[in-house]
Amino acid sequence: MSILSNRVGKVKPSATLAVTAKANELKAQGIQIVPMGSGEPDFDTPKNIQQAGIDAIKNGQTRYTAVDGTPELKNAIISKFKRENSLDYTATEVMVSSGGKQVFYNLCQAVLDTGDEVIIPSPYWVSYPDMVILADATPVIVETGLEQDFKITPEQLENSITDKTKLFVINSPSNPTGAVYSKVELQALATVLKKHPQILIITDDIYEHIRWGANNGQNDFINIVMADNTLKERTIILNGVSKAYAMTGWRIGYGAGPEVIIKAMKKIQGQSTSNPCSIAQAAALEALNGNQDIINTMVSAFEERHDFIVNALNAIDGIECPKSQGAFYSFPRVEGLIKRLGLKDDVELSTYCLEKLNIALVPGSAFGASGYVRFSFATSMDNIKQAVEKLSKV
Repeated sequence: MSILSNRVGKVKPSATLAVTAKANELKAQGIQIVPMGSGEPDFDTPKNIQQAGIDAIKNGQTRYTAVDGTPELKNAIISKFKRENSLDYTATEVMVSSGGKQVFYNLCQAVLDTGDEVIIPSPYWVSYPDMVILADATPVIVETGLEQDFKITPEQLENSITDKTKLFVINSPSNPTGAVYSKVELQALATVLKKHPQILIITDDIYEHIRWGANNGQNDFINIVMADNTLKERTIILNGVSKAYAMTGWRIGYGAGPEVIIKAMKKIQGQSTSNPCSIAQAAALEALNGNQDIINTMVSAFEERHDFIVNALNAIDGIECPKSQGAFYSFPRVEGLIKRLGLKDDVELSTYCLEKLNIALVPGSAFGASGYVRFSFATSMDNIKQAVEKLSKV
């Protein structure tokens, strides 16, 4: 009899964390690694947010809070949704978790049962399918590709729906592709979903503020609820402070949705981690209510890096790199490069890049898209130039 559960045998370790761990292992051996794998801004948390955390410690805010977050932070989240998204929520319709990942995990545990199906467009964030599996449900992967800008079409969505479909996942701007859905595209998906009222929706908006360029003539952020408010009563919004405020290590995410679902998610959290870190919550309060200049500073840097890396990668034989409109990733097709190097697939290419060129990349297969790799440009321009130069010499 195995000492481990069948459940844990069904899931894979996080590929992005595995690449980071391997890169750190090589660094510890004195090998200089060019970090293009990690999905976190290379900026420090802004000073005012740091100070809010320090003040929280000094003021004794080091005890348990309510499981679903402090009233002050929940009010700030409610104000954020009203101010930035024109969406109204009450305190019983929002909750704070230890990162956006826990919001998704709580939701899966709260609403999914054995036999339920969850539609996930690929390329997808690496943890979506595995968290669905941990809830004993079945991920239904719908492949998109470069030719359709990595976005699911209404026809694909309709054809994937069965009487077992319980949840639809959408992520815009996307990790790993940087693709952004327009209002028209979201409304077309909403038209399909309205024909199937039993389906819940989760929109992962964690990269909401990291956008650039024109999105079919519209650059203002929009999610599926904003595109069609009739879906609000069955949609959960996932967001957090990690990406927009360079606070990945503070571990604060938040969710908003129907009261009955948020209440169930709170119950799950109450029996797992309980409240998020009290000090990090105080810092997140300052992030949402304080000066927002850091966002423009980071987005300007990310856009500059994006433009450079897209042009540089497209100049390399065997790489086809599309432009993205948000997040801080490029997701080029590298099948030509794989063939030219005599390698088997994108996993072998990523291993080759790490071990031979000392570049940390994440294979596209980890995101459900073989033949691609993910470059994170949430790193310095010097690192990006080094990586491109090494690849150019291959």
